[in-house]
Amino acid sequence: MAEYAALMMFAAVFVLLLAGYPVALTLGGTALIAAAIGVMTGTFEASFLWATPGRLFGIMSNQTLMAVPLFVLMGVILEKSRIAERLLSAMSGLFGQFPGGLGIAVTLVGMLMAASTGIVGATVVTMGLMSLPSMLKANYNPSLATGTICATGTLGQIIPPSIALVLLGDVLSNAYQQAQLNQGIFNPKTVSVGDLFAGAIIPGLCLVALYLIYIVSVAILKPELAPPAKEQASVSPLEFLTSVAPPIALIVAVLGSILTGLATPTEAAAVGAIGALIIALIGKTLSPGQLLESCDSTMRTTAMVFFILVGASIFSLVFRGFGGEEMVGHLFDHLGGVVQATIVVMVVIFLLGFILDFIEITFVVVPIVGPVLLAMGLDPIWLGVMIALNLQTSFLTPPFGFALFYLRGVVPESVSTLQIYRGVIPFIALQLLMLLILAAEPRLATWLPEVLFG
Repeated sequence: MAEYAALMMFAAVFVLLLAGYPVALTLGGTALIAAAIGVMTGTFEASFLWATPGRLFGIMSNQTLMAVPLFVLMGVILEKSRIAERLLSAMSGLFGQFPGGLGIAVTLVGMLMAASTGIVGATVVTMGLMSLPSMLKANYNPSLATGTICATGTLGQIIPPSIALVLLGDVLSNAYQQAQLNQGIFNPKTVSVGDLFAGAIIPGLCLVALYLIYIVSVAILKPELAPPAKEQASVSPLEFLTSVAPPIALIVAVLGSILTGLATPTEAAAVGAIGALIIALIGKTLSPGQLLESCDSTMRTTAMVFFILVGASIFSLVFRGFGGEEMVGHLFDHLGGVVQATIVVMVVIFLLGFILDFIEITFVVVPIVGPVLLAMGLDPIWLGVMIALNLQTSFLTPPFGFALFYLRGVVPESVSTLQIYRGVIPFIALQLLMLLILAAEPRLATWLPEVLFG
């Protein structure tokens, strides 16, 4: 009976979320109502709820999660400082004269913005507003143009310092320790956000390379779909350097300090926030009003993340109290092995990505399935990168992909929704190919962390 209660609680959450209720209140409220019913029916021990204050205090004092508001602030400041506009102008001036050049420029700018901001929605909207008019004016095929913008905008999901990787790293760290404790290992190994950052670099760059190969191939085989820009202003070496150097320097400072062990992700996030502010002040592109808007946006985003985390923490506690974790373990055992279990989890996460944001999936689904999969022998870094790539793919997939909705809101009426859907299909295929490559060769994710951190 208790196991069925765990399933019903899970089903109730998704019904309420689809009905439009707030995520945090839905998670916490459903769990507490289920716990109350369980106590009255004798299927739930009220003592499980005694752990709630300790869990909430642990969330608020978590040093790793302190990186979230700092990375968000860094991304918002860079967004408002028009750094993407200068980058796109410089890259377009360098590549725009060639067939497929604007697509290459958009992809490279999207990669740099992903490594600078880590915010998917802002990148898709910004690139859509700035680059799509230029691509359409150059007679680019609308599907190719919108597909390129959507795909490169979602690179912030996988390329560090992604907010998704910060949250995934913290959740997987707890899941990994729990999996080892369940196996009787009382001196557990740990996995950090820095490990996940290092693990995501090579797969992220490989994905960018696949995008570029596809765009260049289209430009060669069907040049009428991606012609060179007719009216493209040239860029001097000095202009190119002054546009590209600041974000690259910031990326090197943030990721370099993490990967070399000079700073923790939280400390590096502080470096990134200060660095973004310095870039904006030197460039004189951030007014006091915009700075206040950046702080307000950071506060709202951080409050949302932590509120969801509080609700998810209560939900997972009650779910375990009903024996949900044991139920998941038995289910995976009956699937026939770790490969089948991993495939099922990846499919479920992919489908959930249509209706839930990465924050809800990270805080609700991963704590439930993570300990079971890790106890079956999966590498936590590889699993984290696979989940991030999977979510990135679901964010692109019609008809519910979040990136499609972001772009639909800023494209002109002359570009149809069907054209956007057609444009992202090749990039979805490339991301699925990257998932298969990573599944076949896990060392793409695990080699660099081993080299850097041992």
